[in-house]
Amino acid sequence: MKRENTRKIQIGNKVIGGGNPILIQSMTNTRTEDIEATVEQIHRLEKAGCEIIRCTVPTIEAAQAIKEIKKQITIPLVADIHFDYHMAVASIENGADKIRINPGNIGGEDKVAAVVDAARERNIPIRVGVNGGSLEKELVEKYHGVTAQGLVESALDKVHMIEKQNYENIVISIKSSDVLMCVEAHEILAERTDYPLHVGITESGTIISGNIKSSIGLALILNKGIGDTIRVSLTGDPAEEIKSAKLILRTLGLRKGGIEVVSCPTCGRTKIDLIGLANQVEAMVEQFPLDIKVAVMGCAVNGPGEAKEADIGIAGGIGEGLLIKKGEIIKKVPEDQLLSVLKEELEHWKD
Repeated sequence: MKRENTRKIQIGNKVIGGGNPILIQSMTNTRTEDIEATVEQIHRLEKAGCEIIRCTVPTIEAAQAIKEIKKQITIPLVADIHFDYHMAVASIENGADKIRINPGNIGGEDKVAAVVDAARERNIPIRVGVNGGSLEKELVEKYHGVTAQGLVESALDKVHMIEKQNYENIVISIKSSDVLMCVEAHEILAERTDYPLHVGITESGTIISGNIKSSIGLALILNKGIGDTIRVSLTGDPAEEIKSAKLILRTLGLRKGGIEVVSCPTCGRTKIDLIGLANQVEAMVEQFPLDIKVAVMGCAVNGPGEAKEADIGIAGGIGEGLLIKKGEIIKKVPEDQLLSVLKEELEHWKD
């Protein structure tokens, strides 16, 4: 089922599915019991563009902390539960906007029923999460290993456990660190259900490897019209996940807004610290809510031509640089003023 036709699901003050915008998620890496640290991190992620946040709930203290955390944030909070159904019920009672469980590992059908009853009382969505690393032994044997078919069968089995309780406020996620398997699994699952799907490549790795694997996997899935929310899972600062997710969505034409920075790869003609300048520009433009393209070029000879598809750009030379608009040179500026001149132009930008 393509995202335009999936079911609409309310998560706090957000709605996913049914053609609504694809929302960006991340997960805190603080101890949820540490309310101050958790709230501080969520605020930082909100500022970066996070739209749904997930927190682990391994203890009753963590579940109780949700009540205070919720008072201090504005985006929906998802409680991440493993093994103990008490944590799911307590999280719901303390105001979680959604819970993430694997119904197969929280203690049997009666425990699933208890969680569903609590969710039903407050109309809280349940995200059924299945991971390739924890696929059931019988499905591994049936399909001779961890496969896309096994992941889908496992997920739908867990969905049926909840549906048997006459509850259909459900989101599904199936994740694997194998990119192509993950893509295939989403293709199969999208044909067999109309529940909204949360998409991500799990355990994808550090900033470089994780971004490459996530970009390839998410692009292949999203470009097929599959997926209603996403997370770029990285081993690092979760704020990096948000930056990557926004760029993936913009690159695929699935989201507008935010400045796109393009820069040349440098060559022997480069006479300035282009790498440092490009990084400074990328950090600086985050404060501007403009839907434009900014070019950072290292050569004053070819810079104007290379930057002609950008709305505005700068190109460096020896001791001086150029300010460029729509491929036309506007003025020359000292090299050390390139960043400040660009910032001033953005502050007064008009199409």
